[in-house]
Amino acid sequence: MGQQSFDIVSEIELPEVSNAVVQANKEAGTRYDLKATKTEIELDEAAPKLTIRTQDEFTLKQVVQLLEERLIRRKVPVRALTYGGIQQASGSRVVQEVELQRGIPIEKAREVVKFMKKLNLKKMQASIQGEQVRVSGKSRDDLQQAIAALKEHDFGIDMQFTNFRGN
Repeated sequence: MGQQSFDIVSEIELPEVSNAVVQANKEAGTRYDLKATKTEIELDEAAPKLTIRTQDEFTLKQVVQLLEERLIRRKVPVRALTYGGIQQASGSRVVQEVELQRGIPIEKAREVVKFMKKLNLKKMQASIQGEQVRVSGKSRDDLQQAIAALKEHDFGIDMQFTNFRGN
């Protein structure tokens, strides 16, 4: 039996985020309690990040909730969002930037590799490859055990398991 492996990645579907933003903006423009707030949510796909502009912190909380509901419906993990601080903008408005996680940050990848070593599964290796972690081993059962353990452990980031394969 050859080597088996899988990759641990953290990816979000930007088209789904874009659709959720369009829906949230449309609803914010028509909803009775948000109509007059001049709320706007903007997606910068290059960064990738969201920028939310609205009249005050109370309204901001409502808009964030609305946006998260739209993202969840489109199966975008809200754990992939990192909210920045709320900043005052001109005209007594507030702005908040929301980073979208793409790839596993190096410190989290190191944490995953360390966790894998503690599992003590026979002949199992975990290595950081760019913004993902590759786990390989001899036994498919060990790999499935590793995935189960990784799913149970909270690393504070959203993770998916891809490219499960045997050579």
